Amino acid sequence: MSTQSPINELASFLVDAKRRAYAGLDDDATITNPLFSGSKQLEWQDKDWFYRDVYYGMSLFTGMEVVYFKNKPIWSMSYSGGARPDVEVEEAKLIYTFLRSALMKVPLEFPVRGPSAFSTPGLSYKMTGHGDLEFFWGQEEVFTDEISRYALKFAGGIIR
Repeated sequence: MSTQSPINELASFLVDAKRRAYAGLDDDATITNPLFSGSKQLEWQDKDWFYRDVYYGMSLFTGMEVVYFKNKPIWSMSYSGGARPDVEVEEAKLIYTFLRSALMKVPLEFPVRGPSAFSTPGLSYKMTGHGDLEFFWGQEEVFTDEISRYALKFAGGIIR
């Protein structure tokens, strides 16, 4: 590890990994042969750090992110959510494109999802998180014209 604290180094790595996986590349970051049949698996590695995100589903999905340091799992986050049942395919595409824009703004101070708020004309993102990288939980939502169209819950922390 470098001279920064282990938790700060983890935070920096998470920001980079998340931007280089789903937020930045969508499913194009998916590896060819995922560990689990039917899953999508995204990975990023930087020296001793390794990030893996495995999830199932598209409109409604569930998954887990794990960070390894020197091949040892040290941090994880589980998540589940998706577009509301009445969201049609074209609207879902817009929502997920917008969501990836919000997730690209993952904050170093709490690098688990996107910022606490982000918006463009007609779309807004809200993330409410509790705790810190060691132990956290929360939810995010995407709204079109102030109507919730997507929601996700997440929880995780340092693996002990």
